[in-house]
Order: sequence, then structure tokens, then C-alpha cells
Amino acid sequence: MPTVNIGILAHVDAGKTSLTERLLFETGTIGRLGSVDAGTTQTDRGELERRRGITIKTAVAAFSVGDLRVNLIDTPGHSDFVAEVERALGVLDGAVLVLSAVEGVQAHTRRLMKTLRRLRVPTLLFVNKVDRVGARQDGLLADVRRLLTPGAIAVSEVEGVGTKAARVRPSDLDLSDAERLAEYDEAVLAALVEDRLPDEGELRAALARQTALGHAYPVYFGSAITGVGVAELVGGVRELLPHAAGDAGAETRGTVFAIERGRAGDKTAYVRLRDGVLRTRDRTGFGTITGLEVVGLPGAAEARPGDIAKVRGLPGIRVGDRFGTGEAADTAGTAGTDTAADFARPSLETVVRAADGDRTRLHAALVEMADQDPLIRTRALPGGESSVLLYGEVQKEVVAATLADVYGVEAVFEPSRTVYIERPVGVGEYGENMNHFPSTRFRATLGFRVTPGAPGSGRVFRYETELGALPPVYHRATEETVLRTLEQGLDGWAVTDVVVTMVRSGFCSVTSVAGDFRKLAPYVLMRALTEAGTEVYEPCHAFELDVPADTGPAVLSALVAAQAEVEVSAGGSQSWSLHGNLPARTVQDVEKTLPALTRGEAVWLSQAAGDRLVRSRPAGRERTDGNPTDLDEYLRYLALEKM
Repeated sequence: MPTVNIGILAHVDAGKTSLTERLLFETGTIGRLGSVDAGTTQTDRGELERRRGITIKTAVAAFSVGDLRVNLIDTPGHSDFVAEVERALGVLDGAVLVLSAVEGVQAHTRRLMKTLRRLRVPTLLFVNKVDRVGARQDGLLADVRRLLTPGAIAVSEVEGVGTKAARVRPSDLDLSDAERLAEYDEAVLAALVEDRLPDEGELRAALARQTALGHAYPVYFGSAITGVGVAELVGGVRELLPHAAGDAGAETRGTVFAIERGRAGDKTAYVRLRDGVLRTRDRTGFGTITGLEVVGLPGAAEARPGDIAKVRGLPGIRVGDRFGTGEAADTAGTAGTDTAADFARPSLETVVRAADGDRTRLHAALVEMADQDPLIRTRALPGGESSVLLYGEVQKEVVAATLADVYGVEAVFEPSRTVYIERPVGVGEYGENMNHFPSTRFRATLGFRVTPGAPGSGRVFRYETELGALPPVYHRATEETVLRTLEQGLDGWAVTDVVVTMVRSGFCSVTSVAGDFRKLAPYVLMRALTEAGTEVYEPCHAFELDVPADTGPAVLSALVAAQAEVEVSAGGSQSWSLHGNLPARTVQDVEKTLPALTRGEAVWLSQAAGDRLVRSRPAGRERTDGNPTDLDEYLRYLALEKM
């Protein structure tokens, strides 16, 4: 049975979950329609999702169209949950991007489309809410071609748009559509050169080819609430999106893109299988599978290529883990490739405290939550508090509600702050010999060299010493401690794009223990990092902005005041187009200011993109917070923390 895995993506409130519900109803998968407002939809199953009326976690449902099985993945629409969308992109054969016929092309819609185009994910566009007052058709289609993709091709049209009587019918492809298809299709181009318009069958075949390649984007109009236009969309899924492929006889290969936890804490991992077969009792790099269920195939004994399997019995498995390699990943792959998607990491951090003072219970709950969403990272801070990295304030509210509802932990959050990073400036080296310490101190010898790494390389640990010079347990303890210590650099921010090389090592076979290396490594590392010096960088957003021409000077002044680097890419009598970058900490202020400056006519799009230098710390300068660089102070620090 052929299978296609599709994702439903949209800006929040465009009607994505309602469309998912309608697709399940129209294909006979469910007997009655659920409601987002009533909290009765199939895919928003969590209590928090039902209460808030938004999708927070990726959910999977299945339906059949003739002999085609469709696995439908409903993703969050709010930009605060972009990590969930990122993971969905890694398992899709195609996508449906939902727009509102009333609100039109919105900021997050543009962000999603930009990613879908870059990854060449075959995508259908569904313009929802054609029955609402204020709905548009021709004008919106022009906006789609201008703001999303020039490859948009309308395959349906609306009668009575903007009224309760709105109806949708298929539309034939015309000369303008043929000209768009001819850009990438030699057969269509040859026909036009011969002054012949290809017939409907030829154009539809060309549309299917170019949709699969990510060149063309069919546009369907309809309403998820009334159901008009949904049958045409289902036909498009069947005819235009490519089916899943894979080799059942090859080595097992698949990606974990979501995890659910039962009431007893047991994990269920959602795996998109690309090659090979998975069965109950199979041994994997993560343990032995004790239970397996194939989405859309109740009672199936095995999962095959293209299937999405719910796998149980692997307690250590995390989102982003990949079957077939045994390797864990920080993020799931992009569409069809199992490589990382281009979404920036969270740029906000908040400190969390337990209202009852139970730090251990709070941190354990946060670690478990981060297990399900690796891009929400949590770490213990000096003093015993915990911090969480976030994409936005809505996400912080959801974390707080989840802690209370699921884990029974009432948490207090400090105001969010921007997350900066540090990079080493030069080379620093430092070492300590255990023979220089009284026997009551560390029975370990360690020396590290710190050097700048390549941009985007993260944290790298290397050895110049012989691997056999230390027992493996001491090597492991040292490397783990070094990587953990780099979470807080000279100015208290995580250090990245850094190479730490062990240049000296030694131990006493009688008295040394792994704890000696764990305790000494932070001190030696911070001394080496102090010698190297660091620079602090702040996260930035790239932005695009269209404003009426008469408001351009005032908007430009506001952007400069927000420390933006701005270029005017196009100007004219009607509008200005501006683009550039600005610090992430000023984005919300700009967004709040624009409506008043532009009479509400600004079109703004921003997304996390890179960083910029804030300040440098001269090499050799002592730090004043976090891990001490004075040995006596450091020993007092260890005693205080009871390490």
C-alpha cells in the first residue's frame, strides 16, 4: 500500500487544526467533527492544548484515499514552538501550508514558506476561510506570488468569496500557468515555442513533476469549517505529492521526531522509517523494542519504509535519535535527508524556581521536558537554580502550565533575558600537576589548551596526550566535565566555536579517582580560557519590511534607534522596502512601534539569524562570576557546592 507523509503547517489561527479535523472526517476516519473551541479535536489531545485552543505538540493521524495511505502530521502554528515544526520537516514527503483568505500572508507563513522552498519540500497551498467576511481571492493570489513564491498556480477558484454561500470548483490551467511551468519544463516550453498551448493533461502532468521537485506550488481555495474545497485538496494530495520510498531489505534507518510519556513515565517514540523493517523484540542501539504500533495500520506486525511507528521499550531514547546509526542528534532532519534544519536555537533564557523550594524535583521535571524537546535546553546554575532556554513568552507560559499539570511543580519564572554567547579570542594554555598539591587536594594532573574553533563548529574536545595514558573512566569524566563547564564562560555565557585540547594528564594508580578529574577540570579550563580571552556576542534577527513611502523616514529613524543595520533595497513613490538585521532584544519594541508609525500598513518579517559582537574581554583578565579562577576561592566554591 503506497504511503505519503504530509505535514500541515500554518501561522497560528489560520485554521490548520480545523483543516486536519475536516480531512479526517471527509475521508471517513472519524465519524463526527471535533471543534478547536470546544477542545474536541483528534490531534490536540493534551489538556493544555484543549484549554488554550492551540497546537503545542506534533500529533499524527492517518487516513486513506483509495489505495493511498496518508499519514498526517499536525504541527504547532505559533512561532514559539518552531522546534516542533523543525522536527516535522525531517519526516515529510510533502506539506500543506494553510493561509487565511481574510488575514492573508502573515509573518510566520512567510518564514515557513521560505524554509519549505529552501528544502524543496513538495507543498500544496490551501487558502482557508473563503466563506468569511473580508475573504479575498485574486488579490490574495497576487500576494502569494509576490510574498511567498512566483511558482504559485491556482488549481481551484471560488464563487461567492466572502459569503456563507461560497463554493469552490476546479479551474483549468491557462496560458499564464503554462508560462510559469515552462520555466522548468522543457516539454511545455517546446509547445509554447511552437505557439501551441499544451492540453490540460499535459499541463497537469507537468504540474505534478514540478510540484515534486519544489518548483511549482498548487493553490487550493476552501473552508475547513464548511468543507468546501477540501475534496479538491485531497485529490491534490493523491495526485501531486510524491509517495514515500525506501528499501525494506536495507539496513534499518529512521528518525525519532516526537516522544510521548504515559502516566507511569514510560516513553513512546514516534519513528519515521526510511529503510529496513522494525518489529517487536528487535534489538536496536537504544535497547530492545517491547511494543510497536504502525500509525494507520492497526494490528500490523512490522513497520516498513515510509511508515510512522509508535515504538515502546526504549527508556533512553530522545527526540532526534536515529535508528541505524546509534547516534543521537540535537535536532531532527530536514525533509527527506536526515540532516539538520536551519532553525536558530532559542534566544531567550529564564531562571526558574520551585515555589516550595524543592530544587531537585523541579530540575528533574525540566530535564524530562527537555528530553522531549531538545531545543528547550535546561541547565543547573551556580547556587542550585535552574534555567530554561525558550523561543518566546507563550512557550514560557506553556512550560509553567506543564510543570504544574503534569509534574505537580508550581514554578516561579524570572523575566526572560536575551541569551548571549562567548567565543575565544586567542590561545590560552594552563595545567596543574598533582604533585604540587597537598595530598588532601586533587590526585590528578591536567593541562588544557583553548583555541578558537571554526564558525558554527560548537564545542570540540581533543587529545594531544595518548589515549591510553589515563584509564577510560578518567578520560570520560574529564571530557564530560569540560563540555559541561563551557556552558558558562568568562562573562557567564555559554562558550561556543571553541577547541579544548588535553595537553597534559596524569594520575596515581593508588589514590586517584574520577572525582579528582571532575573537580580539577573546571579550574584548569577556566584558567586556560582566561588566558585566551573571550568575546561576547548577542543574537540578531534578519528582517524585511515594506512601509508606505511617506512613513519611510520615521521608520528608518526608529530602526536606527533600535540599533538596526538597515539597507533600503527598493524605494518609490508608493512604498519603501527595507531589510537588514537588528539585535533580538529590540525586535519586540520595533514590532510594537511600527503600527503607529505606518498607520498599520507595515508588512514585517523577522527571524533569528546569526549574532554580532557586543564586547571583548582582554586575554588574561580575571572573571568575577561563576567558576572562580583563584585556586583557594575555587576550593571554597567546591566545598560550598558539595561537589
